[in-house]
Amino acid sequence: MIDEVKKTFTDKGKKSLAAFDDNLKKVRTGRASPNILDSVTVDYYGTETPLNQVASVNVPEARMIVIQPWEKNMIPKIEKAIQKAELGLNPSNDGNVVRVMIPALTEETRKELVKNAKQIAEQARVGIRNIRRDLNEKLKKALKAHDITEDVEKQGLDEVQKLTDKYIKEIDEHLANKEKEILEI
Repeated sequence: MIDEVKKTFTDKGKKSLAAFDDNLKKVRTGRASPNILDSVTVDYYGTETPLNQVASVNVPEARMIVIQPWEKNMIPKIEKAIQKAELGLNPSNDGNVVRVMIPALTEETRKELVKNAKQIAEQARVGIRNIRRDLNEKLKKALKAHDITEDVEKQGLDEVQKLTDKYIKEIDEHLANKEKEILEI
């Protein structure tokens, strides 16, 4: 029973952490990163397609992203998709590539981005706590049904708490790294 609980928590915890990391990547920093554009989809012959599947995305400078579409006729669609994504970015093109300049962040913007990152982290922590609650309830029901002993339940509850602490610590570390990245000039 305890191994099953640990495996369930680990599986769900990893998924929750991966989702948190994906959401954190979308938070803009003062540096250019192709991850900023991961959520952008482009109308490719009637199908919404991720940007990185219709063009190569490169970062030649610290504050510039260059998008080289596979087909030149995609340039206006790529520009429109980036503007529609509401990332606060303003793309421009020279007929061959789309350039996205990453504006320098003001102190106020940095604080707002840190606040946003903290909200994302709190959502991830809540997700981990929900996993803990569900598994604790499962253990208590198993005890009531006499499927496990009190010792096994106690051991299971301790194991769930250890895993909860471990994942919340990881979330906090990832958040601290992102905060540092946002606040560095």
